[in-house]
Amino acid sequence: MTRQPDISGLGLAIGKPKRGDLVAEEIKRLITERDLKPGDRLPREGELQQLFSVSKSTIREALKSLEVQGLIKISTGPSGGGQIVEVPLNRTFQLMQNYLFFKEVTIDDIYTARKLLEPELAAGAVPHLTEADFEALEHSIDCCDPSSGKTRDVVAQRTEDLNFHDILAAANPNSFLRFTCQMINEMLRQLTVFENDTPTRTQRRFGDANARVHKAIVAAARARDAEQVRKLMAEHMQEASGFVKQLNGKLQGRLILDSEMSRRAPARRPK
Repeated sequence: MTRQPDISGLGLAIGKPKRGDLVAEEIKRLITERDLKPGDRLPREGELQQLFSVSKSTIREALKSLEVQGLIKISTGPSGGGQIVEVPLNRTFQLMQNYLFFKEVTIDDIYTARKLLEPELAAGAVPHLTEADFEALEHSIDCCDPSSGKTRDVVAQRTEDLNFHDILAAANPNSFLRFTCQMINEMLRQLTVFENDTPTRTQRRFGDANARVHKAIVAAARARDAEQVRKLMAEHMQEASGFVKQLNGKLQGRLILDSEMSRRAPARRPK
């Protein structure tokens, strides 16, 4: 049985949080206690009002706060209310970037982490890759390979390079490792800029090198050789770091806007 929450004295806490924020905290406890999952619905507004002994406006303020955090979505109408959702990756990325905006993070820092994590991510994905995954990986290679002629836009090519890594991430069962690498990929995708005077031939060499090693990784993964995939990915990260330096790649310090997040749906594993 869910305990009856008492928020009457919480307003005396240091900082005097708003009543809506206090109710939002209690709703989080309710979600935990009832073990609610994405797709489950919260009690209706009227039930929440009675449960917490607060006004309709306070309940709506609390629900809006949870919606902004990405924990629920709110629908209107007779059957409306709050529904639990899986926190979107792009919302998490936005909050992380808000934090990192005030820190000194360089492209070298990012590649230091990638060199450590990507080989393990790729190797761990190998036993779980399906034929649909391999088809998606090969399509990604074709799109980012300069020799394929699919696109001459080097920014699009680099974005497709990252999509290759997202497909591997989606196949890895380690949710924390997957999440960490996806966050890094999104930082590179959203924030990396290259100097305008970068020679085209260097961009082409970078694209050729990526396509070549991606093909080798797919071949090793098809052979279910996780150790070879780990080795190839480690070499890939070392080589990619060198190319990024040649291209004068930098992280652009800025805050991510809501409108930018909506442009790209989070990467999902092919079915």
